[in-house]
Parts: sequence; C-alpha cells; structure tokens
Amino acid sequence: MWLYRKVQSIIDCFEIEIEIPSDPVKQAITWSQYKKCNSLKYLISAEPHGFINFISPGYGGRATDKIIVETSGYLDVVPANAHIMADRGFKQVAGVLSAKKCILVRPPSVSTSEKSTKAEVKESKRIAALRIHIERVIRRIREFHMLKMHSCVNHKILYLFDYIVIIVCGLINTQDLIIK
Repeated sequence: MWLYRKVQSIIDCFEIEIEIPSDPVKQAITWSQYKKCNSLKYLISAEPHGFINFISPGYGGRATDKIIVETSGYLDVVPANAHIMADRGFKQVAGVLSAKKCILVRPPSVSTSEKSTKAEVKESKRIAALRIHIERVIRRIREFHMLKMHSCVNHKILYLFDYIVIIVCGLINTQDLIIK
C-alpha cells in the first residue's frame, strides 16, 4: 500500500433504481444503459480509510462519469496535485483531473488481444486492494433500505433524495471505520 500513500481519495459512482418517469424526456435522461433501468447516479469520494469526503448531487443514470466529475463540484474541493484512485471506467476523467494537476491512479488497461505483464498484474492487485474500500463504503450505503440498488424509488420523493443520500453518508461517517 505504501506505493499509493499519496492517494487522497478514491472515487466511484453508484446507482439507485427509480420508478419509470411518465415524461419521455425524463425517461431518457434517467435511463442507465449499464443497469438497464431508470436510475439516479451519484459520484462518491472517500479517503483511503473509508471516510466519505464528497457526495455529488444525483444525476440521471444516462450521465457519464466524466460529466459528473466535471459538473458536480468535485473538482472544486479536490486540492491541486492530489492523487485520485478510480477504476478502469474512469479513464476519460484523466484529462479533467490533469487540468487541475491531479493524478488519476487506476489499474492498467486490459486489452483482450494482449496478455498482461506480471508487473501490470501486480499493480492491478495493489490498486484493487486499496480500491476495495470504496466498494465497502458503497456496500454500507446500500444497507439503508431506500438506497438498495433495486429499491425503485417513488418519483414523488425524488426531490428529497439528495438530502437522504447526504444524511446516510454522514451517518456512515459516524460508524466504525471501514478498515480496522
């Protein structure tokens, strides 16, 4: 882990299924090709020991990781020269972060035509060992019934959902640490 001691935050996105909106435009905005349902999508950032230090407003499931990183306010709170860890899906975010002189740390790209080198496999394992903490944070978020992946949130309370997610993240920060 000492190789990644400069990592200040680990980012990922999670989605929560919502009822299908009656408005066709809202249906299109919230459709998640990845989850195959209408959803709200949140960017979450946590320190390597699991303390949540940023949660974005909810976006429609169609929003890309890059768009959320650019528009959510995350770049406003990330200090210059920070090392940010993410998974392979965030490769398009590297340019956005480099504009702020930040370094994106992510596993080496996997090509189906070429076999990974031993060094790439070792690096992937090291990154995965640290990245697992954001997965544990998201798992804790999902322990709250309303935030389960397929909870199918009623459209009448969507306007409250950002507040609900913020409160849940605050409650998680008061619980035992992810790492013991």
